[in-house]
Amino acid sequence: MSRLPSGVLREATIDVGAIEDNVRHLRRLTGSEVIAVVKADGYGHGAVRSAVAALAGGASRIGVSDIAEALALRRAGIDAPIVAWLHAPGADFAAAAAHGIELGISSIDQLQQAAAAASADRPVAVHLKLETGLSRNGIAPEDFRLVFAEAARLERIGRLRVVALFSHLSNTSVEDDRAALAAFEDGVAVAGSLGLAPPLRHLAATHAAIDLPEARLGCVRIGIGIYGLSPFADRSSADLGLRPAMTLHGAVAAVRRVPAGKGVSYGYAYRADRDTTLALVPLGYADGVPRQASGAGPVLIGGRRHTVAGRIAMDQFVVDVGDTPVAVGDEVVLFGDPTLGAPAASDWADAAGTIDYEIVTRIGPRVPRRQVSE
Repeated sequence: MSRLPSGVLREATIDVGAIEDNVRHLRRLTGSEVIAVVKADGYGHGAVRSAVAALAGGASRIGVSDIAEALALRRAGIDAPIVAWLHAPGADFAAAAAHGIELGISSIDQLQQAAAAASADRPVAVHLKLETGLSRNGIAPEDFRLVFAEAARLERIGRLRVVALFSHLSNTSVEDDRAALAAFEDGVAVAGSLGLAPPLRHLAATHAAIDLPEARLGCVRIGIGIYGLSPFADRSSADLGLRPAMTLHGAVAAVRRVPAGKGVSYGYAYRADRDTTLALVPLGYADGVPRQASGAGPVLIGGRRHTVAGRIAMDQFVVDVGDTPVAVGDEVVLFGDPTLGAPAASDWADAAGTIDYEIVTRIGPRVPRRQVSE
């Protein structure tokens, strides 16, 4: 039987209770303030519902990639502190300042643009990002003194309020991350020598927040973990005490009995090796189901695990269920909580040669999200 509403071909259910519980668990585990990252529409779970649940779980701040994401949260009524850290040239710092958005700053130019967006009675809150080895955005070490001195001056005259110093880790190895932590601490010392003493420092995302306690620094920036997914190849969500929030469902759209030798889907990459039953599942790469998982992606139908047969198409794929009884309308679970028997998002990641972050984030807008709390 299908658990999907009548007439619905595909659906992702989002357990907001899981997000809330995951944040609460990670707060206890790390003993740190949590910045809950809801960029990319909450990693595909919905930015607003994810932010609301994370705040209910005790997050003190919300993190997003860009100003547009931050302003969308404000329009939805999220009034907690929000920080956005990736900016295009000419980004609208004035709109961000008017809505109390905290800005991640990676250069002297961005610092000056932020200060220019301040009003007489409202300094702009900034997080200064330090480049510590990831080679992406961030203030270069050779510019630390220039930028920190200017930030301190602008703070003294009421144009800026420096909320935090931050950076990001590569998660390459413990040694690499400790080297980045040392570089970050060197930058913090330079900032202090020039009069900056922000209340927050944040360096660790989910991986380091769990595995590198010295990188917690009293504030951690949690993305994938709040959605109940593991950043580790050798540890599951359950191993970490986390509960996956997204379950991706479909409903069997057609059932066909075919003889041995029958080709399936484009290119006949799969041919039945016996008389068998094929079930058609109405999700495809347009919905974010990775074509790279053709012939390998796992699904659960009627409590039994099966594998995609042949190539995943834009709108659909086929499952060879053998002689298992299957009917039109039966529920298909692509991934969800493996402790409840479902395949994990990481199973699809392994099948596609990618990571679970990409699996959930790429689920497309054609897939309705339905909020639940279990």
